[in-house]
Amino acid sequence: MVGLGGFIGAIARFALGSYIGNRMGSRFPYGTFVINISGSFLIGFILTILAQRTDASPNWRYLIPIGFIGAYTTFSTFEYETLRTVQDGQIAMAFANVGLSVIAGFAAVWLGVVAGRAL
Repeated sequence: MVGLGGFIGAIARFALGSYIGNRMGSRFPYGTFVINISGSFLIGFILTILAQRTDASPNWRYLIPIGFIGAYTTFSTFEYETLRTVQDGQIAMAFANVGLSVIAGFAAVWLGVVAGRAL
């Protein structure tokens, strides 16, 4: 289940990241940002749903949050792109990436939990 979810998550990450990067350019790592924020929302939402439905098979926890979201989110890519931005001398852009990702990611997890509880 972890492998299947990871396969789907990796494909989704590549497809969405490529699409956003091609549409918005590479000055700011928009693809990684969108993936990290949507992944933050998804993990809050899915884990809340799974916690409230105690009769759900444990396989769902392996498939979605561990497999899919684990492969879909891109924290290591986020860190590398931030380092490259610093190395390119774009310090303000690097801090914007870190600040926005942390704040928006936290808000997305919170909104995911709220949405999961609302169901």
